[in-house]
Amino acid sequence: MNIIPCSIKTLKGLYDISGVEVGQHFYWQIGGFQIHAQVLITSWVVITILLGSVVIAVRNPQTIPTDGQNFFEYVLEFIRDLSKTQIGEEYGPWVPFIGTMFLFIFVSNWSGALLPWKIIELPHGELAAPTNDINTTVALALLTSAAYFYAGLSKKGLSYFEKYIKPTPILLPINILEDFTKPLSLSFRLFGNILADELVVVVLVSLVPLVIPIPVMFLGLFTSGIQALIFATLAAAYIGESMEGHH
Repeated sequence: MNIIPCSIKTLKGLYDISGVEVGQHFYWQIGGFQIHAQVLITSWVVITILLGSVVIAVRNPQTIPTDGQNFFEYVLEFIRDLSKTQIGEEYGPWVPFIGTMFLFIFVSNWSGALLPWKIIELPHGELAAPTNDINTTVALALLTSAAYFYAGLSKKGLSYFEKYIKPTPILLPINILEDFTKPLSLSFRLFGNILADELVVVVLVSLVPLVIPIPVMFLGLFTSGIQALIFATLAAAYIGESMEGHH
């Protein structure tokens, strides 16, 4: 006789989980435009963190670096090595772009895993990591596309477009399609992984609120960093490819 109440309780728990909503948006209505305020607010927080860190790093550099200065110099060297590996000897001008992409995505991803956005109650919607919104990831991917087009045109001029008919003109449609699939893969990979990580954590917290979600959250921190590294590496690789030619 106790089986029926237990079954009803289990079904009720599954029903509650099915009602979990992830990726809701908080909007501002400005004129005739509906703006994702959630993206702007959380992006401003991330940008403030990054700018504050930069100010601290360059405010008083020491000949014998402190621990904090050592950390920032290590980050810079890491970004330089990443850019040089993917772009080649002409990597120098692209270090700021690759570094900005990597740091913004990295801090954005971690902000979603570390900052308790949920405790901020809104009339509707929710606050979350900027990269939890497809608009942010598409914007970052389009910036990357513009960057590698600019890199190719500045290096080769109009002869850059010869890559579309190499090694044979038959591949023209495929080579054109490739330039559309690059930003799509960049944006949906980042968005999908961050959204999936948040969804998994929310569902596990609903099921087992104390123990299980903690290692999953640590795994989320790891995968968030990996996603930032993948995005920056691919962005640098696309820039290097456009400067070197079709392979």
